[in-house]
Amino acid sequence: LQQQAEQTCRQLVRTQEEHEQLLQAAVEQAEGLEQSLRTAEAVLAERAAQLRDAQAQLSRNRLLIEELRGENRRFAMALQAAELKQKSMEEKNQLLEEQASALKQLIGKITPASLSG
Repeated sequence: LQQQAEQTCRQLVRTQEEHEQLLQAAVEQAEGLEQSLRTAEAVLAERAAQLRDAQAQLSRNRLLIEELRGENRRFAMALQAAELKQKSMEEKNQLLEEQASALKQLIGKITPASLSG
């Protein structure tokens, strides 16, 4: 009976050691999982911050695009006004050229008559 008790005791010690090893392995695995979770949370937080930054940049870009569109509309109107003014100036220039030509013809007719008179 003593021998059986010693054998049972040794078996219990081995079982307890196995359980302790299993428990230690489970603790180490849990610690590894916790570390992985912390790493994943940190990556997720960084990505979330990057997304917030990108969203803020996108909002700024949208505002800038709207400002540029407004400026483009103003430039287009100014260009149209300048084109109209240029056309008007070209028409006035054409009229002045025609008047200058008519004056040259008139002077050409008057000058010979005054020289002969």
